[in-house]
Amino acid sequence: MNKAIVYKLAFIASLGGFLFGFDTAVISGTISLVTKQFQLDAVLQGWYVSSALVGTITGTLIAGVSSDKYGRKEMLITSAILFGISAFGCMISQGFQMLIAYRLVGGIGVGLASILSPLYISEIAPAKIRGSLVSLYQFAITLGILVAYFTNAWFLDISESNGLADASEGVQKVFVSEVWRIMLGSETIPAFLFLVLLFFIPKSPRWFLSKGKVDKAESILVKIVGKNETKNELQLFNNTNKTTVKISSIFEGGFKTALIVGVILALSTQLCGINAVIYYGPRLLEEAGLQLGDALGGQVIIGIVNVLFTLIAIWKIDQFGRKKLLLFGISGILISLIAIGILFYLDVNSPYLLIGFILAFVACFAFSFGPVVWVLLSEIYPTNIRGFAMSIATFALWIGATVIGQLVPWLLENLKPYGTFWLFALCTIPSVWIVIKILPETKGKSLKAIEKFWLNKK
Repeated sequence: MNKAIVYKLAFIASLGGFLFGFDTAVISGTISLVTKQFQLDAVLQGWYVSSALVGTITGTLIAGVSSDKYGRKEMLITSAILFGISAFGCMISQGFQMLIAYRLVGGIGVGLASILSPLYISEIAPAKIRGSLVSLYQFAITLGILVAYFTNAWFLDISESNGLADASEGVQKVFVSEVWRIMLGSETIPAFLFLVLLFFIPKSPRWFLSKGKVDKAESILVKIVGKNETKNELQLFNNTNKTTVKISSIFEGGFKTALIVGVILALSTQLCGINAVIYYGPRLLEEAGLQLGDALGGQVIIGIVNVLFTLIAIWKIDQFGRKKLLLFGISGILISLIAIGILFYLDVNSPYLLIGFILAFVACFAFSFGPVVWVLLSEIYPTNIRGFAMSIATFALWIGATVIGQLVPWLLENLKPYGTFWLFALCTIPSVWIVIKILPETKGKSLKAIEKFWLNKK
């Protein structure tokens, strides 16, 4: 196995996760600025945030079919182009409708990347390090979120200084009076880097095999895993192809239960409110008494915690197991959400205590729901229907993200912050029951053993 090549390919593909995270988080620093400039009410503010998520759902729906037809690499290139168009278009938008249109375009890019980046990684990764490489994708998401927080805080600091007092009117508009433009436009840089690097990766060998192009697949596999392993990989693929599980099987017996488990866990990652913190963190911290600059600084700390605790999950997931990490993390999430609600309800004049519980919430999410659910979705389904089942679960995830993005401004206005966080806690409870009663521990088990578990489950 040529580890250097494998990690290089995984790194390039994981940049799709970086852009996914960056695009998700960069909007948080612009919400209050865009709301003020375009005089948005709660509904339009929610639409500004969730418009990209509507595009994401579209991207998710077309990712599987388009990548099966045209190839994983080609559709990753498409996603990079869409990211770049969206970022540049948002920066030069002349009105709110145009801004929304470009956010929708970027959302399609996110939807494509959210399926194709981990899919490409799994198809080029040797089996014994596949888990860690797929986890690298989740780490890239958290890193993208953190970088977005840093750039937002940095550009806001530039806009509030006098360093550009003598700059041209155009520069003043982008960097000072309408600083949200450069915040959103900064995504052009990683999008361009992603696009360029994608031309240096091969097409997926598994995709070539699915098209009957064995020679091309073999030439790529030899470079990645060597001649001996290539023979084993090709034999394994041929054996797997002989065992056909119908798509309809996912709606029957134990596999139907597995689908329900995946959908509920995917939904729970959103309904617990993590994106309320990612999208609306500055607003929440402002409600607690911080100024916008301090609030964005608080978001940077949130991003750092997210990255660090995701690394812990990657390090310990095969030691502690999936269920233990999920149960411990979900318990911490529930406690944190209830505590945040209490602080808002009692109107405790201590923004730093609030930040402490928000950090605890993010930390618990980062070592449980964040990475573990992605790993589980890649393990609990039979090989022949895994892609289809993952698409359904991922679709559910983005539906949840869209609902949260659209409703949070309304919830904060009508249920108040305390009611909003208590609602998130309530929505998290079903996942506890699923993990305790239904979810099998997949640590150390072969995919065949996991498949057998669901086959034997009534």
